Amino acid sequence: MKNERLIFLTNDDGYRSRGIAALIEVARQFGRVVVLAPEEPQSGMSQAFTMSRPLFLRKVREEEGLEVYAFTGTPVDCVKMAFDHLLCDRKVDLVISGINHGSNSAVNVLYSGTMGAAIEGSFYGCPSIGISVDDHSPDADFEGAMRYGEQIIRTILERNLPTPLCLNVNLPAIPADQLKGIRVCRQTAGYWRERFIRHEDPRGREYFWLTGEYVNSEPEAEDTDEWAMKQGYVAVVPVQVDMTDHRRLAELTEAFE
Repeated sequence: MKNERLIFLTNDDGYRSRGIAALIEVARQFGRVVVLAPEEPQSGMSQAFTMSRPLFLRKVREEEGLEVYAFTGTPVDCVKMAFDHLLCDRKVDLVISGINHGSNSAVNVLYSGTMGAAIEGSFYGCPSIGISVDDHSPDADFEGAMRYGEQIIRTILERNLPTPLCLNVNLPAIPADQLKGIRVCRQTAGYWRERFIRHEDPRGREYFWLTGEYVNSEPEAEDTDEWAMKQGYVAVVPVQVDMTDHRRLAELTEAFE
């Protein structure tokens, strides 16, 4: 159809992931779907893109209303390849990244390959959504993400909200019928404290595994994504890329005069 919507999907878990399969099922209700996702998992890549090696693109599936491509780059590489090459002569109506295994709430938005791709999509003047479920298990339940993802997608497409627009959507790991609804909120203030666990290989060489824990700096605040998820809500945070600390501008201007 000439006026059929075009929905672009990507992720950081790879084109074979269960999350993107679930997202395809939802997105196909709204128009033609093109998927261009990493060949292999690319979690934690944030806004990284590739300049030091060649990248390879291959079509892995095609049927009525759906094309799926695997790409050897990062999630951001996938978005760039889609907008600057594969779909450069077509209007994309919506970018969706996910459904991710694991939450991207709070400061995780800065590290996330899922959100890196969604943010990159917004750079092209296209409304973008990143969807994540707070469950790292291979058999994570995506029913709630599909149900509320459909509602969020429909709202964004029907409201025709001004761009740039990027939403960070996170769901707690609870059954869909226990979710209380959508809560529009802000990013929680917090940080990660990492630890490097030292080991030795059979030849006595030391190596390290990274682990750590997230520290919520405002556990009592009731307007944040972490609070919303703990209360059983779908947390929706509008994301912007302006990292200027506007509160400090006047203070620093005076300090350097």
